[in-house]
Amino acid sequence: MIQKVIIMEEDGIQGHVPQTIVSMLKIKNESIRVFLAEGLCTFSMMLDSVKHCVLAHTHAARLVFGLGSVAQVVTGNGTFGEYLSINIGFALGVAMGVQIGGKVSGAHMNAAVSFTMCVFGRLRWKMLPLYVFAQFLGSFFAAGTVFLTYYDAIHHYCGGNFTVSGPKATAGIFATYPAPYLSIYTGFFDQVLGTAMLLLCLMALADQRNRPVVPGGEPVGVGVLVLLIGISLGSNSGYAINPTRDLGPRIFTLMAGWGLEVFRAGNGWWWVPVVAPLFGGVIGALIYTAFVELHHPHRGSTETLPKNDHECVPLDKYKNGSTDICV
Repeated sequence: MIQKVIIMEEDGIQGHVPQTIVSMLKIKNESIRVFLAEGLCTFSMMLDSVKHCVLAHTHAARLVFGLGSVAQVVTGNGTFGEYLSINIGFALGVAMGVQIGGKVSGAHMNAAVSFTMCVFGRLRWKMLPLYVFAQFLGSFFAAGTVFLTYYDAIHHYCGGNFTVSGPKATAGIFATYPAPYLSIYTGFFDQVLGTAMLLLCLMALADQRNRPVVPGGEPVGVGVLVLLIGISLGSNSGYAINPTRDLGPRIFTLMAGWGLEVFRAGNGWWWVPVVAPLFGGVIGALIYTAFVELHHPHRGSTETLPKNDHECVPLDKYKNGSTDICV
């Protein structure tokens, strides 16, 4: 008896099979595939446990953490989580984002990463708006999803009075705000440093001539990196280190009832997590390149990066340099 075997491959369904709805819906345009993957992995990362922020209280700063995780911590008065557990949740959210979009878009999930990849020639400049827009939409809709999911809990917690500061503040569920002692100058340096360390370590994780993560281990490596940054550099302003993940939810809170105070709070803090990470990302990648990557010994047969005109090179394509992996 002869049986037909239908083999599923990257290019689609092979064999004597009529055209199906699935094959008709399959998107082949690279830019659209990148946009969808980048938006989805950013949405997942933000929804799962994006970040933490610091809110001013009467006597001391109180740490709370972002989107889904923050909503549980804030509205549950600490019953459903704490500092370390939320940092772990954030790291796992990033890891899942890498798993979702890593092979398609590189799973940057961070405009600072995309910008740095463009500066270092690992992403075409014309692709930058596509990445940033996808990341912004993913963050914005993740904020909206969390708001709808936890609306009753947030309303019960604050009595329907959506505020940015004070004992019942809830804006910090969605975007970062500085600790009351933090100046704009120190906060700017804080964001530059955090993003610099992020990109420095991402470059190291992807450097095939150093100690790259094992194939398939990228989500774990990046997740551990984000956890490390969170527990060591998070208390000043809630390590946003990502322009799109902070600005998208902040604009959502403006529209959802918190008002213009989301842009006035912290002496106009909002622009710092938007601008500073762009500088920090380039600085961190430059430091790694200057101190490590440029000085690798030459091999017997010189390998070069692919010269094909790809818009974005997936995680496993670079052999000598760094791949563009997420934050």
